[in-house]
Amino acid sequence: MGVIETNEWLSREFDQPEKNIERIKEDPEDFYSYLQQFGMYKPNLRTWEYFKQLKEENIWKKVENLHNEYRKKWNGVDIEIYIFPSRSNNKGGVSFKESMYLFVPPLEDLKELEALFIHEYHHVCRLNRQKKNEKDYKLLDSMVLEGLAEHAVEYYCGTEYRAKWCEYYTEKELGSYWNKLKGDILQTNRKDNLHDRILFGRGGYPKLLGYALGYYLTRRNNFENNNFSRKINFYSTPEYFINSNKNSRNPMD
Repeated sequence: MGVIETNEWLSREFDQPEKNIERIKEDPEDFYSYLQQFGMYKPNLRTWEYFKQLKEENIWKKVENLHNEYRKKWNGVDIEIYIFPSRSNNKGGVSFKESMYLFVPPLEDLKELEALFIHEYHHVCRLNRQKKNEKDYKLLDSMVLEGLAEHAVEYYCGTEYRAKWCEYYTEKELGSYWNKLKGDILQTNRKDNLHDRILFGRGGYPKLLGYALGYYLTRRNNFENNNFSRKINFYSTPEYFINSNKNSRNPMD
């Protein structure tokens, strides 16, 4: 497994992304629409230039090196990694237990590529270490997943490489949102409409509120000293982050 040679696919069929997705999924049109929500390119002159620059920078090899490095560092799983140009100047990605999709623009600072990889591969590792089936995930699972991934970025790359949503709201604002929405968050399943509304900030909720709350909850209780523990990051339940406090012991010790 590892990095799939999507650069060769794109060289042949850049203008037909559904054909490339057909190599991965039986329902390429629906899955392509899904991936676009996270930043996958649409064929046009700008994204074609992106692709050419990614080839020049040998991004596929650089991601392969990152996969080898963090797989060893975190005792992580071997997965399929698909790299495509992003639709804009913003990088993006989405991950599952056995695969990762990265959407990359030309990057002047390749530490940004590492930050993107860390965030998505952290998702993969946590999804594989949790005993819960993905279909049974609740909103709190999704929030904690995002928060922990950004703490990993902060630990390995530095605070300046965190996602912008980590600073969208003040601690006071997030505390207020948490107190107001805690009941709904704990009861909301992954398939409920409210899940995406709170997580992404839709339908009257502030932008990426669930992401920011996930960072707030995990930081408040466990990361004041910028500590990275595989036990906390990958094995702890999401409930640990709302039941613990600054003076509590790690339940995995």
